[in-house]
Amino acid sequence: MTRAVTGELTWETRELHTAQPFGIARWTQSVYPRTFVTLDSGGVRGQGESAPNAFYGETGATVQAVLPLLAGALEDPWDWDGLRARLDARMPQGHPSVKCALEMAALDWCARRVGLPVWRLLGLSPTALPESSYTVSIAELPEMRRQAREAAARGHGVLKVKLGTAQDEQIVAALREEAPVAALRVDANAAWSRPQARRMLGVLEAAGVEFVEQPLAAGDLEGHAALRGVSAVPIVADESLHHVSDIMALAGAFDGVNLKLAKLGGPLRALEALRLARAHGLGVLMGCMIESSLGIAAAAHLAGLCDWADLDGALLLADDPYRGLEWTAGQLARPLGAGWGAELG
Repeated sequence: MTRAVTGELTWETRELHTAQPFGIARWTQSVYPRTFVTLDSGGVRGQGESAPNAFYGETGATVQAVLPLLAGALEDPWDWDGLRARLDARMPQGHPSVKCALEMAALDWCARRVGLPVWRLLGLSPTALPESSYTVSIAELPEMRRQAREAAARGHGVLKVKLGTAQDEQIVAALREEAPVAALRVDANAAWSRPQARRMLGVLEAAGVEFVEQPLAAGDLEGHAALRGVSAVPIVADESLHHVSDIMALAGAFDGVNLKLAKLGGPLRALEALRLARAHGLGVLMGCMIESSLGIAAAAHLAGLCDWADLDGALLLADDPYRGLEWTAGQLARPLGAGWGAELG
């Protein structure tokens, strides 16, 4: 645990641990450094979370290096446009999870100042959130079976299975067997080749898979467009989406996009991406990193506007430092407390 202070901002880095190793096609990890930013001003406290991901060029070390350079951009928590402009002026490229943490802290502070949830502050509709998927991560096949079986027994009606192995067909068949009535989603994390993806389409369709995330490499929009043209299973972009400005190019290659606050630079940028995706006829999945209930709460405030949700990041933790979210299996209740509705402790 590390702490730093500048002006009215403080930040603290904690190592969060998953209850079991979390495997995707690129890596398997159990420890996730997360930096929590606090704006303390006028007797009101606003908080945000930085959840860096190496795929997007961030690590715990880069967060620590960049935060002192960006902290001064949070001059006035009510000046959201100014905050964005100052952040981008100081760091035009990259470091989206740091920008996210600062934007989260500003919005949380403002909402707490007036005693409202952030979704009310932003004038968003109080619709119910889509049921969140629960992730079955890559492991040996018996372990993946166990994960699926136990999740289904706990009442999770939507499972997302991580693929990108030599056993992908067997994994899909095994999980469908373990959870025959659950909605099943697949995430290849950009691991398939074009021929492999085409072979898997029939497997996914036969298993009744709801959609497949990022089957091909992030930059292969041509391949995704060709795949989409022959696929009965919708294809959702994740790794191909780094910036709000990517949305227009993705509309011709994908059926939907996975929005994550930490990769887009914050809730307001994610909201902009969501509205732009809608304008281009794309389905929208509200996703997450492995992060605490604070980060998940922020995503939940926007999830009611989305078609699908994948907000299980905190459910996978053994040591979530925040509380306040109410889950019934995979159904997350809309946060009703002031700010993000998540509290430390």
